[in-house]
Amino acid sequence: MTIDAFPPGLLLILGALLLPLLRGRMREIVTPLLPLAVLGYVWSLPEGVLLQFEYLGMNVEPVEVDALSRLFATIFTIMASAGALYAIRQSRFVEIVAAFIYGGGAVGVAFAGDLITIFVFWEIMALASTMVLWAAGTGKAWKASFRYLVIHLLGGVVLMAGIVAHVQAGAGTDFTAMKPESVGTWLILIGFLINAAAPPLSAWLADAYPEASPGGMVFLSAFTTKTAVYVLLRGFPGAEILVFVGLFMVFYGIIYALLENDMRRILAYSIVNQVGFMVTGIGIGTQMALNGAAAHAFTHIIYKALLLMSAGSVLHMTGKRKCTDLGGLFQSMPLTAVCGIIGAMAISSFPLTSGFVSKSMIAQAAVDENLAIIWFLLAAASAGVFLHAGIKFPWFVFFQKDSGMRPKDPPANMRWAMILFAFLCIAIGVYPDALYALLPYPVDYVPYTAPHVINMLQLLLFAGAAFFVCLPMMKRTLTISLDLDWFYRKFFGLLGKAFTYRGTSAYGSAWVLLEKRMGRFIARLYKHHGPEGVMARTWPTGSTALWVAILLALYLLLDYV
Repeated sequence: MTIDAFPPGLLLILGALLLPLLRGRMREIVTPLLPLAVLGYVWSLPEGVLLQFEYLGMNVEPVEVDALSRLFATIFTIMASAGALYAIRQSRFVEIVAAFIYGGGAVGVAFAGDLITIFVFWEIMALASTMVLWAAGTGKAWKASFRYLVIHLLGGVVLMAGIVAHVQAGAGTDFTAMKPESVGTWLILIGFLINAAAPPLSAWLADAYPEASPGGMVFLSAFTTKTAVYVLLRGFPGAEILVFVGLFMVFYGIIYALLENDMRRILAYSIVNQVGFMVTGIGIGTQMALNGAAAHAFTHIIYKALLLMSAGSVLHMTGKRKCTDLGGLFQSMPLTAVCGIIGAMAISSFPLTSGFVSKSMIAQAAVDENLAIIWFLLAAASAGVFLHAGIKFPWFVFFQKDSGMRPKDPPANMRWAMILFAFLCIAIGVYPDALYALLPYPVDYVPYTAPHVINMLQLLLFAGAAFFVCLPMMKRTLTISLDLDWFYRKFFGLLGKAFTYRGTSAYGSAWVLLEKRMGRFIARLYKHHGPEGVMARTWPTGSTALWVAILLALYLLLDYV
């Protein structure tokens, strides 16, 4: 056994469990600082395997540090700190504790050098994220959390089955690059893709996340899908099937986001869309593409959290979440509107924002590999992102018609969290070298070239013009978008009720039949063994002696023969 470091994810989890011991102002100060302390510890660790031991003959490496693990641990801890700042005064404290355990699980996965450690922290994340949903305290959140938990427990079972098959095939437990060739690796890939919200099992995200509290959805947006991106980067770089899965996710998210009326469901489907870009980059598999996927995961956590903070602030101050109920809020919530617009620009890859310097690396990787069709599809998807998240969200929430509501900007802690992430969105876009220095491979890429900037501006201006030309078609109505979650929300629900009804009926019939047969059996017993039965009669002594003599004679006869 070698012990050179304590697992950083476990450190965040233990710290979260101790936070309830604090009270008042001390709790408000220490809570956002805890993840930053873990971040400092992360950067103090040297590269290499720092914790290793054997368990049941298998090699376990809970702490293995390299550039990729440090990159994801960095953004996970930053997100936990900013999320705590945003939610500390508005959310139940149990939600923040659960969110820190959730984030600790994500950090644990980032440093895992073996499949066993990944599975342990994977399940911690599933349980803790369910608790984040429960903490919202509403009936819808409670129901959504159970559907969410069922899907993630299914993903955990698939992942565990894959790990067992992989180990049984003699591949060992070390978490290294794999190819989806054996049953084990295919099951591991499927388990990872379930957490990445890849269709057909993707509707859990839009079903559950919008039912969390404003702060809870910020936490939920950061860890599960991006942890899945991390393990795909580590485990399946260059797997061709991921290109097709990623492109499907990209357009699936766009279509459903354009159809949605609920502002938080718009942003939930946008998560699927953006993760699709990352999965596509992982499937391309070159160093440029993998750097792009990692960088985009980093920037996505920031600008998506900023968008959800803006939407959560609107929900917190108005109690409304449907686009048809909102509008004109820029007049009384100017800071929230500005931060929302900055997040919308970043997700749309507008120049001088973080999304521009990360997403463009994936497109450049497609160009470098002469993947023209993929490049065109990614370009079209970028226009679609601008339509649903870059324009639709801020336009219908903060502008369009005047809803007549005049709420103020949210409390100070929520404002400061939004300002911090808005600053990061612009700072990374202006100075991308700081992010590029953290990436796993050397970066030979300059995002700000004249052709690239002009091409992106043309694309965004065209998409913007198309939005306003088609504005009558884009206006939302009180509609419901049916996704594949309908099957396990309605179809399987009806199937379960039918099974319960028929099962209850069959049980009742079987019980009646059993009662009848038991009654007959008892009646026969009573007939022969009851007070008047043949077996209960009192026999005279003489008769008994006669029968004993007869039996003895038979015995002697048989013995003689």
